[in-house]
Amino acid sequence: MSTHETPVLEMRGISKSFGSLQALNDVDFSVNDQEIVGLVGDNGAGKSTLVKTLVGLHEPDDGEILLHGEPVTIADPKDARKHGIATVYQDLALVDELSVAMNLHLGRPLMKRLGGVIPIVDWASMNENAEKVLRENLNIHIDPESKVEFLSGGERQAVAICRALVTDPDVIVMDEPTSALSADAAERVMNLITSLRDQGLSIVIISHNLDEIFEITDQMTILSNGQHITTVDTSTVNREQVVQMMISETVPDGVEAAAQSKA
Repeated sequence: MSTHETPVLEMRGISKSFGSLQALNDVDFSVNDQEIVGLVGDNGAGKSTLVKTLVGLHEPDDGEILLHGEPVTIADPKDARKHGIATVYQDLALVDELSVAMNLHLGRPLMKRLGGVIPIVDWASMNENAEKVLRENLNIHIDPESKVEFLSGGERQAVAICRALVTDPDVIVMDEPTSALSADAAERVMNLITSLRDQGLSIVIISHNLDEIFEITDQMTILSNGQHITTVDTSTVNREQVVQMMISETVPDGVEAAAQSKA
């Protein structure tokens, strides 16, 4: 589904070191409009460091980040959300003891004024908004007053995704979105992700599960030892070629970089 127009998100020449460890070295990464991009590589390849740099948890030593072609500086995750970048982490960061609605509005509750003067939490509006987001964006019906601790793994992942949607992002980064889920729950989450793309969002998937990467992504970017090996259209490569690039840090004969790749 790649259009090869100005990318929604672009990271150019990103480098980051921690003391003598070079975690990222001149890495390029881009995501086009309404596209799912897989970020793949072995442990230590630099995937997490690249994402943490994107959302402002790390400051790059070199390089730049562009949104819709315009350079931006992202100071922290809150700033990333303001720029339209949301992240769903592997541990989901949900509060089990709180309701679905409270988790969706965690840190940003809807308020109203009692008697037009005293600010109080608008519980009814939060429940209504949570139900609407779940239904309209993901076609999922979960009682917004249910505590998260009583939800299934797939439902918890859906709540985490919807919490990201509350900020109305352009790009959602998902870290191992099907990790520890049953096969049925994982398939439902995959369907949720493709439905978000069809609704106009751009999505980054970090995963060790290459079967899922091949099933769901339009492009994939391969990293190895902090290096950008290449970015390819998913339909043009096979599993063996991707594994070879992850391990050998070389691009096999016959593998062509995607149009947005600078490799």
